[in-house]
Amino acid sequence: MEKIATRVSYGQALKALGATHPEVMVLDADLSGVTMSNQFAAAYPERFFNMGIAEADMFGVAGGMASCGKTVFANTFAMFSAGRCWEQIRNGIAYPDLNVKVIGGHGGISIGQDGATHQCIEDFGLMRTIPGSWWGRTRIPRRRSTAPSWRPITFMWCAAAPAAARSTMTWGI
Repeated sequence: MEKIATRVSYGQALKALGATHPEVMVLDADLSGVTMSNQFAAAYPERFFNMGIAEADMFGVAGGMASCGKTVFANTFAMFSAGRCWEQIRNGIAYPDLNVKVIGGHGGISIGQDGATHQCIEDFGLMRTIPGSWWGRTRIPRRRSTAPSWRPITFMWCAAAPAAARSTMTWGI
């Protein structure tokens, strides 16, 4: 099996999901080339919306679409979803129990060249305080000379999942 970056795999999975689920909508905060949601955009342009550098607005729109029965994947950097848009996600998505997947890429300090304003070590601390939401992170094993350990991949997968998915802790769209 060929190894590929997590974000590339996410883009491929999102595109595949779009083929079988016409209710899936994808929003992106002008980062589709980074989050790889551009794969979905190329296949389903009528269900993809580049919201520009307006993350708070993006999450408001995501909540609105979800309230109309759509399943929404909203993509940005972890810093901007957790840091800049926490209140919009809490009040407009999690409290009304809407089916929005909040995708925060490049969590932690591994983003490097984009600088401190794009790094987020508090993302999980902030998002886990939202009642009724579920948050997860992809991880890969890393071996050190002393003992195996885990380090996060630079792509964070977060979801404010509907109650049915939370009760069983399974991933569903």
